[in-house]
Amino acid sequence: MLASFPYPSNPMTEQKKSDLPRLNNRLSSKLDLNHRRAASNAQGMMDLLAQLRGQEADLRRGGGAKAIESQHKKKRLTARERVDLLLDPGTELFELGLFAAFGMYEEWGGAPSAGVVTGLGRVSGRLCMIVANDATVKAGAFFPMTAKKVLRAQLMAMQNRIPTLYLVDSAGIFLPLQEDVFPDQDDFGRIFRNNAVMSASGIPQITAIMGMCVAGGAYLPVMTDQVLMTEGSGLFLAGPALVQAAIGQKYSAEELGGAAMHAEISGTVDFKEPNDHLCIARLRSLVARWGHPPPAAFDRAEYDPEKDAPNYAATDLYSLLDVNPAKAATNSYDMREVIARVVDRSEFDEYRPGYGRTLLCGYARIGGYSVGIVANQKTPQPQTSHSGEKRVEFGGVIYAESADKAARFIMDCNQNLTPLIFLHDVNGFMVGRDAEWSGIIRSGAKMVTAVSNSVVPKISVIVGGSFGAGNYAMCGKAYDPRFIFAWPTARYAVMSGDSAANTLVEIRIRQLERDGRKLSDQEKQELLASIKATYEEQTDCRYAAARLWVDAIIDPAKTREALLLALEAAALNPEVAKFNPGILQT
Repeated sequence: MLASFPYPSNPMTEQKKSDLPRLNNRLSSKLDLNHRRAASNAQGMMDLLAQLRGQEADLRRGGGAKAIESQHKKKRLTARERVDLLLDPGTELFELGLFAAFGMYEEWGGAPSAGVVTGLGRVSGRLCMIVANDATVKAGAFFPMTAKKVLRAQLMAMQNRIPTLYLVDSAGIFLPLQEDVFPDQDDFGRIFRNNAVMSASGIPQITAIMGMCVAGGAYLPVMTDQVLMTEGSGLFLAGPALVQAAIGQKYSAEELGGAAMHAEISGTVDFKEPNDHLCIARLRSLVARWGHPPPAAFDRAEYDPEKDAPNYAATDLYSLLDVNPAKAATNSYDMREVIARVVDRSEFDEYRPGYGRTLLCGYARIGGYSVGIVANQKTPQPQTSHSGEKRVEFGGVIYAESADKAARFIMDCNQNLTPLIFLHDVNGFMVGRDAEWSGIIRSGAKMVTAVSNSVVPKISVIVGGSFGAGNYAMCGKAYDPRFIFAWPTARYAVMSGDSAANTLVEIRIRQLERDGRKLSDQEKQELLASIKATYEEQTDCRYAAARLWVDAIIDPAKTREALLLALEAAALNPEVAKFNPGILQT
């Protein structure tokens, strides 16, 4: 038996904790809301938000008043009415992909919100992913972006193990565009594959059929765990007209695939309900009976929404950025101002604050959840080189030492099971002789490798620009963020608008000169204006959201709310793979 020896008493251990010095890690704010520029920025942001809210309201009307009236005449609710009824009282849907297909398919009359509603909502106290076909948009038919939007919702559900509820009312594939919907890896058929994989992974899925469910789409409900169906709905591989044309048999829709037939003869549905209201009541009842998964390994401290709120008003964020795209690249602000309005008590333990200053790294909490934050610093930063040379580094640019610091920090977060938050406003990596000699490619590769192999949840918020390889290093869409949100000021492209427009103009002028045509100065300016307008349209956050490069455009004042919900969703998945950073360039 080992002998025990008494340790000498330590005065510090006997001292009351309340007497110990307190760590000063609260961020202070230097934002002057009364400054003319801040006031101008705030007004610009509010004007832009008002424009976006108007567009969002239009999108939420789906196919319009006549299509809504037609749905009601069938004694059916619209997709959004169903979702509202499904959610717990006093709660709202956090909608994802609202701008999907925005400005697309105009030759077919458009497809508002891609004809499907997706988002996170609380049902019987459980956080669920909800997927609801909007039958007011081309009878709920699947356009190419419809399939991609459902697939994105399923991917988020798989990554985070979010229970998923499908409210089905769809005519199947939109036939004029079938070649872009049907065959590929990220097309319609992948939805059913995901149903099977989610079921095998133990992620609960329930489908409520409250309208048409035909052709290939008929597989979706039957590949989920439970199936509900309302009277008057239809579930069949081929509708009455196709059956008659194909094999000459004539049956009514009810005989072929009605709720009574599937409940009493084929045994395909588990619950037959008389109408939408009772079907949704049954769905809520089933969800309430689910078991509870084991908790995730991520740390969450006790949290009081009032006491632990940030020290500064979230609406202050309206004053930070100039919303004018032409001035976006020159926006200069301290990203700590954003962090101070997002994290609990505005407390931030900054990692290596004096080194690689164009990237901010540090630890904080959001709603009690421990997080690591990687953020682009937009103000110019002093830096001393290895040779002792002092220089000023451009804000929003990733230098070699910034990338090295971030790579190490990301690896630390993976080692300690700390989810990562990326705040983008990045122009890209530094270029030029000095940057190349410093090993910028090697350091950039190190950061990209760390982001690529990260196993903890990653959540991205694009605050301003997200250009070129900077987008990759900061966990853009290609690097599997669990969620990716964008402020209205977000810009997405391989390079900023001015740089790209000038480059494209030079290329075009050379092409014309090779053909023997010389442009006047006025023609050059007109060409520049035309190319710049096109490019600026393509860098707009709505263009990105239309193509699902971002999951949602959020009000800057709701950033904390969005991050907290994303962290709650990520914490539903208790499994974290073993972290293997791979080979790092040193």
